[in-house]
Amino acid sequence: MAGPSLRPHVHWAQRHRELFLRVDLSDVRNPDITITDNVLHFRAQGHGAKGDNIYEFEIEFLEPVEPKPVCRMTQRQVNITVQKKESNWWERLTKQEKRPLFLAPDFDRWLDESDAEMELKEKEEEKINKMKIESRVPKDPFKHLKKGYLVMYNLVQFLGFSWIFVNMTVRLFILGKDSFYDTFHTISDMMYFCQTLALMEIMNSLIGLVKSPLIPSIVQIFGRNFVLFVILGTLEEMQSKPVVFFIFYFWSIIELFRYPYYMLSCIGIEWKPLTWLRYTAWIPLYPLGGLAEAVCIVQSIPIFSETGKFSLGLPNPLNVTIQFPFVLQIYLIALFLGVFVNYRYLYKQRKQHLGPKKRKMK
Repeated sequence: MAGPSLRPHVHWAQRHRELFLRVDLSDVRNPDITITDNVLHFRAQGHGAKGDNIYEFEIEFLEPVEPKPVCRMTQRQVNITVQKKESNWWERLTKQEKRPLFLAPDFDRWLDESDAEMELKEKEEEKINKMKIESRVPKDPFKHLKKGYLVMYNLVQFLGFSWIFVNMTVRLFILGKDSFYDTFHTISDMMYFCQTLALMEIMNSLIGLVKSPLIPSIVQIFGRNFVLFVILGTLEEMQSKPVVFFIFYFWSIIELFRYPYYMLSCIGIEWKPLTWLRYTAWIPLYPLGGLAEAVCIVQSIPIFSETGKFSLGLPNPLNVTIQFPFVLQIYLIALFLGVFVNYRYLYKQRKQHLGPKKRKMK
């Protein structure tokens, strides 16, 4: 024969339009919370005063309420908000005059009727003031133009990097390793176009078109363009190196997810698989791209040493020459610092978009 059901401790408070109930149950599982015929039914597995068990209770409200409670569960408790059908002050919570033993006032949220009226008045005044402020703020006449520009920019970049990725993938399947050695001559024009156009991202951040922070954009764009224009673009000996294939391939894969994500965000669309890829694919690809860039720089140092290209002799009594290979060695350190800065920024972004959130149910 089943024993009497266990009831959790329940604390309540009210406002003119709402009822607040706090159920002292931790680690709640399988909650069933409904309102039928003006009676709140609660049943859930959780850890309460009697240990880990199934707890349940019913409350018949004093006056009519809306049948759709809003429940928020935390690790320590369950918070239930119930809307009254009419805005007024109740003398008690339950229809029965005698208060149930498991029910007590929530003194953390408790207000007298006069205090609640003052709070309600303050909220209404705050809402009116907010509407007045919003009405004073002039609407941006170029809003749709800016949105159209950002959509087109991200679309063009997506198409450009898609062309690079597809072209390289097809050549890899057809030619195998032989495709490594002429990647630059086949892909460089499109890569030049895409990376030159990427400078607009710095401008977009500067003038406030996008909310992206400026420093990570500068680090990534100038780092890529330094490798593309200064090292690969000026040294023919580097253009046939296999490392060029890996640099271009890693760059293009990352952008296949980034640009369509931003394009859809501009028009208020979020596709969850794309969001996950946008904030996950960089985890292996970004360090691999940075490693490929570092290998490219290391391989270029002997060539710059031999040719003396970009080394600068200063007219002074000491006859000092700034050797470009030494500059590249310093840049290698800056490269890994830049990877760390961007990696940290992207990790925060991933945590913000994909991190755990409080469970909410209606």
